[in-house]
Amino acid sequence: MQFRGLSAFPITPASEKGEVDVVALEKLLLRLKQAKVNSVGLLGSTGLYAFLRREEKCKAIEAAVACLKGEIPVIVSAGALRTDESVALAEDAEAAGANGLLLAPVSYTPLTEEEVFQHFSAVAQSTSLPICIYNNPGTTHFTFTAGLLARLGELPTIKALKQPSSVSTDKAFVEELRGRFPADFAVGFSVDWHAPEALSAGGDVWFSVLGGLLPQHAMSLTQAAQRGDTKRMAELNSELQPMWTLFQTLSSLRVVYCAAEILGICRPVLPRPLLPLQAEDRHKVERVLQGLGLL
Repeated sequence: MQFRGLSAFPITPASEKGEVDVVALEKLLLRLKQAKVNSVGLLGSTGLYAFLRREEKCKAIEAAVACLKGEIPVIVSAGALRTDESVALAEDAEAAGANGLLLAPVSYTPLTEEEVFQHFSAVAQSTSLPICIYNNPGTTHFTFTAGLLARLGELPTIKALKQPSSVSTDKAFVEELRGRFPADFAVGFSVDWHAPEALSAGGDVWFSVLGGLLPQHAMSLTQAAQRGDTKRMAELNSELQPMWTLFQTLSSLRVVYCAAEILGICRPVLPRPLLPLQAEDRHKVERVLQGLGLL
């Protein structure tokens, strides 16, 4: 059940030196807990896993597990450049009480299919936690082929896929994708402005950036998609369209970091070389939040 419904991806508040702010992280997690999201995707791309040291990741995992108290599954990214680092992160997550893993083929030198398979296989053998294939070609610059996905799906602890959605993600696409995997395999989708439609078309889970910041809004959209209530989906998508536009034009990462501060949740610092939104774009975020009745 780790990979069902709404998986909310919060930011990881940290200092300029990359030290995780546990108090601020708990504030974010309690919002997710109150909204009763189906799982928390901790230390994903929105959570800046690539920028944090191992000890800080451990601090975040331990804080999340303690805060959520087993009421909401915690799914943790084990992505790293080196396989031994990913194995260590997977072991850390399991030892801390996490419920599942996200694994991306992070690279500097472009990876071959066999390298990616061996990487996943090594991590899968190091832990009993269920693993979700974290397919994010925009970040990793690696594209999974149908053959590689099917091969990975045969590994016993690999249980889910996080797939970018698009305007063409319809029922036929979801069924074709699902057919590559065992019957108990979960097929989920990212890219917030298309993912609810993918959920409505038969997807199992929406891996959501919005859910990590505005969980009530994301839960309402998730529930409408699960009911197949296209009218309500259209209404909610129309309300959120200004936010989707910001995500597409300014990047969802920068927008949610800015919004978390505007909403008074916390004062997160983006790690350099990433820069915060400047005044003009910050005002755009403020106007969207006002339009949603949040200010």
